[in-house]
Amino acid sequence: MTEPRRPSRRDQDEEPGLGPTRLRDLTVIAVIVAVTAFVLVRYNYGSLPPMPLLAGIVLYVLAALEVLIAFIVRARVASRDVGRARGQLHPITAARVLALAKASAILGAIAVGVWTGLLIFLATRHDLAAADHDLPGSIVGVVGGVVLVAAALWLEYCCRAPDDPTDDPVGGHPGPA
Repeated sequence: MTEPRRPSRRDQDEEPGLGPTRLRDLTVIAVIVAVTAFVLVRYNYGSLPPMPLLAGIVLYVLAALEVLIAFIVRARVASRDVGRARGQLHPITAARVLALAKASAILGAIAVGVWTGLLIFLATRHDLAAADHDLPGSIVGVVGGVVLVAAALWLEYCCRAPDDPTDDPVGGHPGPA
């Protein structure tokens, strides 16, 4: 007869539901997409149209909007102005903002992967004039993806309630909003 398995501390700490976005997961997404993009671009670069310099500018616009939203949410959460009363941040709105942050982090990781795959291909093709023309646009895209990921992770952090536990395993106490 076997003894029943006692739940480990790790099993007890993990709760089902929505947790913070892990940088490790975003990195895996970016690497897989970068390899895929590199292979696709390598075999199809000749049929792609020229890339404008500001092709990745939309990533910066999304990041700027998320930073603006983060400032608003952070101020409301810090002043405990979350609730259903008029003028307060409604809990459903906070959940939607959190969903936006998570989706934007994944979008940013995908964008980093696509632009990185393209950038690696272009950086290794010094014999093509078109590659030299497209290189600055791919750099703008990679940086835009990284900026979007950073903005999304910060927005997600700003959505935390003041009494949410921190990720610090040693003596974690509630952190600021």
